[in-house]
Amino acid sequence: MDDLCFLPAYQLAQLIQERQVSAVDVLTTHLERIEQYNPQLNAICTLDAENAYKQAAQADAALARGENWGVLHGVPITLKDVFETAGLRTTAGSISLQNYQPQTDAIAVSRLRTAGAILLGKTNVGDLAGGYQGLNDIFPRVNNPWHMDYTPGGTSSGSAAAIAAGLSPLDLCSDFGGSIRQPAHFCGIYGIKPTDRRVPTIGHIPEAPSLPRCMRQMLTVGGLARSIQDLVICLQTIAGADAAQPDITAAPLDQPSHRPLQTQRIAWSDQWSAYPVAADIKSAMQSVATSLIEAGVTVESWIPDFDFQVAWRAYYKLAAYNLLYARSLTLGEVWKNLAFLFRDATQGDRAFRQLGNMASIGMPISLNPTLKGYFETLTERDRLTAQLDQALAGWDAWLCPVAMTPAFPHCQRGAAIEVDDSHVPYSLASGAYVVPFNLTGHPVVVIPIGQTQDGLPIGMQIVGQRWRELELLAIAQDIDAVMGAFRRPID
Repeated sequence: MDDLCFLPAYQLAQLIQERQVSAVDVLTTHLERIEQYNPQLNAICTLDAENAYKQAAQADAALARGENWGVLHGVPITLKDVFETAGLRTTAGSISLQNYQPQTDAIAVSRLRTAGAILLGKTNVGDLAGGYQGLNDIFPRVNNPWHMDYTPGGTSSGSAAAIAAGLSPLDLCSDFGGSIRQPAHFCGIYGIKPTDRRVPTIGHIPEAPSLPRCMRQMLTVGGLARSIQDLVICLQTIAGADAAQPDITAAPLDQPSHRPLQTQRIAWSDQWSAYPVAADIKSAMQSVATSLIEAGVTVESWIPDFDFQVAWRAYYKLAAYNLLYARSLTLGEVWKNLAFLFRDATQGDRAFRQLGNMASIGMPISLNPTLKGYFETLTERDRLTAQLDQALAGWDAWLCPVAMTPAFPHCQRGAAIEVDDSHVPYSLASGAYVVPFNLTGHPVVVIPIGQTQDGLPIGMQIVGQRWRELELLAIAQDIDAVMGAFRRPID
């Protein structure tokens, strides 16, 4: 029965709907695995087993009556602990919210429930959805199922660890600066960051529950899973307009007609300018390009005409403006963040520190925000989005690294990260290859493509044109079929 824990959500749904297995049995098997492995991983921070059993029994009874609730009927799922859930604690990893019980579900959560999903529990995050290691003052740190002394990435830390370890088949999570994509890469699983404003974000923390909506750019809601098909189901379930959030697009998710991979034009890059990439990752990227060419796909090495360093700086400026009013921190959390920013500004090789970092770019804005600066940054974002739109127009997809390194050992937040022979500032090493796409809003899918010499997973970003997520997912599915790189951690 433990094999049920590594089936994708769509197959579990099929088995439950065909009554080959009960929703209660599927839930029980996952809870047993959680009991066995979660104490080492700390991936799931809040379990809702009692209510989950009630819902699973109701799901089985509904099928017996001939009722089908939807594509996820009876399937247990988890949620990153930043989404409000009615009557169930939602902490966002912050001491100030450790006893917060929302009255309503986040919009995306409500849509998953409507599709028949059963909420198994909430997954652990860094404090107020910050950081790359799943560190907060409420719960123990999250560990990577591939190596317990290594980070699973962040901020969807518990999400990725839970999916990779078979504790959950699908996790609803979010991406403001690589928070879906880096954990997918570090843990060897699949993730999607949809186009900006494709999925409602109401009910996501931050913002703090008592504050008005202020995170209106760059935050996207997506999913982590062990199959591309599960990402398709997740996106189709949670995407779309809502009266409560009128800035979310009403544009439909059009199902593309299937085009063989051999008819598509694929670009790839294994490094951007001054941002170094570990040799194992570059080698894996080269293997992808070679395998696709051998399969008859048109693949070309390419770096877009795009101002990466300007985009990096614009991202952190806009992030500072968005987060300025979005967080409600305790005094202790404020001091911890200031200490991190100081380390981030002073650690690593001088050449890389000069490229800019979270502290040197964001701190001046946090101390002296201006409307003029905010609107100038939005204008810069518009220019860069149009620039990348134009660059991608001639390609069906662009393949590039997720991060400079594979998963790294847990360390002091803000410490320099080793990239082969270089030492790179913490925020730059983790964010350089992901935050440009938060800034421009382009959709990205991450798939596993191999492992390092030390056996750590390696993922790859597949970047597409805005609003064409299903086409991008279809391309990712075909590339994944060529590579066949998904592996489960050894128990």
